Order: sequence, then structure tokens, then C-alpha cells
Amino acid sequence: MERGAMRKSEVLAAEAVSCLNRAMAALRNIWEEIGIPEEQRLERTDVVRKHIKSLLDMMVAEEESLKERLLKSIALCRKELDTLCRDLQLGPFEVEESTILQMEKNLRTCVEALQKQKRDRKQELKALQEQDRALCDILCTAPFTIDTGSVPSLEDLDRYRRHVASLNTLKEQRREEFVTNKRQIILLMEELDHTPDTSFERDVVCEDEEAFCLSENNITALHSLLQQLEARRALNEAVCAELRARILTLWERLQIPQEERESSAVHLAGSRVRTRRALQQEVDHLEELKLQNMKSIIHAIRAELAVYWDKCFYSQEQRERFSPFYDEDYTETLLKLHDAEVGKMKTCYETHKDLFQAVQKWEESWKLFLELESKANDPSRFTNRGGSLLKEEKERAKLQKTLSRLQEELERKVQSWEEEFKEAFLVKGQQFMEYVAERWQQYHLEKEKEKQERHLKKSREMEAEMLYGSAPRTPIKRRMLSPQTPAKVSKLHGTSSASTASNTTVRSALARAICHSPTSRLPPSGKKISQARTPVRAAAKPPRRRLREQNKENVSQLDGTTRSAPTFTGFPL
Repeated sequence: MERGAMRKSEVLAAEAVSCLNRAMAALRNIWEEIGIPEEQRLERTDVVRKHIKSLLDMMVAEEESLKERLLKSIALCRKELDTLCRDLQLGPFEVEESTILQMEKNLRTCVEALQKQKRDRKQELKALQEQDRALCDILCTAPFTIDTGSVPSLEDLDRYRRHVASLNTLKEQRREEFVTNKRQIILLMEELDHTPDTSFERDVVCEDEEAFCLSENNITALHSLLQQLEARRALNEAVCAELRARILTLWERLQIPQEERESSAVHLAGSRVRTRRALQQEVDHLEELKLQNMKSIIHAIRAELAVYWDKCFYSQEQRERFSPFYDEDYTETLLKLHDAEVGKMKTCYETHKDLFQAVQKWEESWKLFLELESKANDPSRFTNRGGSLLKEEKERAKLQKTLSRLQEELERKVQSWEEEFKEAFLVKGQQFMEYVAERWQQYHLEKEKEKQERHLKKSREMEAEMLYGSAPRTPIKRRMLSPQTPAKVSKLHGTSSASTASNTTVRSALARAICHSPTSRLPPSGKKISQARTPVRAAAKPPRRRLREQNKENVSQLDGTTRSAPTFTGFPL
């Protein structure tokens, strides 16, 4: 590129010389045509030469001056660049070697760029400082530390920007927190009928949100004020709830009519101060009525106490330890003792409610189990149809599994409870597992007792029948199992008189095997025992079809029992 420029300058110089030569040649031709003498031609040529030299000298001087100005500009730009690099905390600026004019242009461009960067940094610093001061005034924090006498570096400006951004974020968070807490505080003050009585409370409630100082101390004080008001509201709610519960209890004890209850202050919602006062007045009124009806109140409390004793499975010995329960001197002191005992039992029940309810569930299952066992021993259940026996058996099997599962769960719960409270869990004065074992033992003893009574009754009946004989106790429909043929009727007529005692004994044994066998458990007929009828009448009027169908099961039972029943032929003569 430089070579091209040099060649171009040489060509231009050559053209200039050529032009000058042509101009001199043209002058000489003109002079010759005019006829100017040679001396004048030389003089004029000398004048032209002097003019050309003067012009060239002037041009050279101008170019020399331009060169000097460019060099001075380069020097100034270098100096300015060094200063700007130091101010902007930049490294030394390196300029590529080139012509004077290009170097001066490059340096001047760099100086202008660095000067603009310097101005921009100072302007940004000024704007950040203004924002910082405004945020510090609102948040009551110290301003950002930076040297304002020098040009900030890029790192300083970046840190400053991040600092201002964090302050803006903090401001928005505190503003939102302040607005939210302010609304809650206003609602709580209205609910508590509280009037702002301090300058801070007035600033919070009455002052413009934008003017409130969002300092850390103010936010902490705001939280503290909100917590105090919430604590007061919680206290009011607890007191009002306690007063309402007290009113309900006194209503039940005093048997207050429903119309008076509906007009009471207990139906007032909320926990405002005036609501609390109205509830307190109602309690005071009911307390006065309570003192006037001391005896009935104490009896009502005793009934409530007995309910809690039952829920907590207290034994009679444990109940007798509370001797005021049996005191007949109805005084306010006695009432307080009963109230304290009810409170203690109520707390005990509520604290261990799950365990007591589990025991109660076991008790209910046990009672149902005993009821099913009692039904199983009732012979009249065989007269029921519709699959009730199968349902009872399924229910009894299911209940036995439930009792076993409940017992295992309770055993684990009771063990855990005893390990936690370091004392024995008592059910009606006994440890739970001892109580359960005793119930099962009592059940088995009763079953054994019933079994022995049945065997004793059976042996006595056998002895009586062996001594005196017995009338047939088989129900009519049991004896009329199938129609008799005429041949059998005549055969029975022929042998009836000879074997009356023997048939009587056989029928007694059959009836006893059918009705009292523990394996067959045939249901009794439920009718009165009638005298033996002759086989003729039975053959003459056979049982109805429906009766035979109902007795199909009994026929099979009778056939199996007849084979195993003992036969008595009479006493020896």
C-alpha cells in the first residue's frame, strides 16, 4: 500500500515537472512569435523561475508547518492518553507505527473515546450516588463507600450497581412486609378496640406508606407490635372459649331452658373486648344461680364425674378414694372439690383418649362375643330359618379374630404407655392383661359350670327314667316323620299291649337323644308334651307335605341318633 502511494506521488511529481516544462515551452513559443529579444526572454524566464520557486517554497513551508502541528498533536494525544489510562485504570495504550497523519488521527480517536468513557463513568457514578442516597434515607442505612474524587473503575461501578440493586430489592421486600403487617395490625386493633397510644403506633396506622422509614429497627418494632396484638387476641380467644365452655357447663348443670340459652351472649361471634365482657357477665350470672342451686349442681357434677370414671375404667376402690363424692354437706367448698376432680378426670381422659377408646372397643367386642355365645347355647335358635345360624357362626368367628387383634394391639399400646409414664395402666383396678386374663378365665369357668350342670341334669333324668319310666317327650311333628302302612299299623296293634313299657322307654331314649344331644342340637318344638298316640291314627292321617319338607333335616338327625341311643327293655322282675 505504501509502495503504491510512493509510486503515485512520483507520477504526480513527474506530471508536475512535465506541466512546468510544457508551460515554459509554451512561453518560449509565445515569446518567439511576439519577437521578444533574448535578454528579455531571460529576464522573464528568471521572473517565472523566481515565482515558481517562491510558490514552491511557500508550499514547502506550509507542509512543514502541517508536519509540526501533527507532531505536536501526536505528543499532546500521547500525554492525554497516558492521563486517561491512569484515570480509567487502564493499561498503557500502544499505537501502531504508521505515517504521522494516520498516527495523529488514531491517537486523536482514542483520546476522544477515552474521554467519552470517562464522562460516562462519572455520570453513572453520579446517578448511582443519587439512588444510593435516596435508598439510604428510606432504609436508614450507610451509603456505599467509593472515592468520588477519581474516575471509578468498571469493577467499582459494577459493585455499586449491585449494591443499589440489592437496596432496591430490600426496599420492596420491606415495603411489602410493612403493608401486609400494617393491614393485620389495623384489623387487630379494631378487633381489640385498641387505640394507637404511642408515636410509633400512630406512624404505622396513620402515616402515609411511602413516608414510613423502612429501617431494620422499625421493621423489628413492627413485628413486635404485631406479635403483641396477636398474643392479646389469642388470650382473648382463649378466655372467650373458656367462658363459652363454662357457660355451656353451667347451662347443663342448672338445666337452663332452651329459650334462655338462645338469647345468651354465648352466641356472639369473635373475641372482641365487648364480647368478652358480655360472656363474663353471663358467667357471673350463672355462678350466682349455681350458688343458689348448690345441691342439684353437685349431683349433676357427680353424674358427670361418674361418666368420666366409667370412661377411664375406674374401679370401685379408686372411686371411693374421692371421699367428697359421698359428702352430704352441700357447700361451695364441696362444689370446688368436685369441679377440681372433674377437671382432673377430664384431663386424664383427653390425654389418654386413644388408649381408653381402644379398651372401650375391646369391652364392646367382648360383650358382643358373650351375647353370641349365649345365643349359641339357646336351643330355640334352631327354630329360626333364613340362614341366621350361619350368619351367627360367621359373626362369632370374625369377632374372635377381632378380639385377638384388639388384645394384641392393646398389649403393645399399654406397654408403650407404661414405659412412657413409668406406672401401671389399670382397668377397673387391675393391670390390663390381668383384667383380660381374668375375663377369659371367668368365661371358661362359666362354660365348664354349664357343661357340668348339663351332665348332672342328664344323669338325674336317666336315673329317674330307670326307676319310674317316662312319658314320651318327642314333639308330635318329630313322631310323624313318615306315613305308616296298613301292615305296619296292624303289626303295631298286635304288639302294642305287650310292650308298652318297653316302647315308652325307647321313645324316651329317642327323645332324649334327639333333643339333648350336644352334637345334633335339634331345636325343640316349643309345644306341650302330649300323651302317646296310637300308630293307627298316625297311619290314618299322614303328615302334610310341607311338614315333611320342614322335617327333612330332623329325619336325618333322628336316624343317626336312633342308632346310637341306648335301649331300655324294662326293670328286671
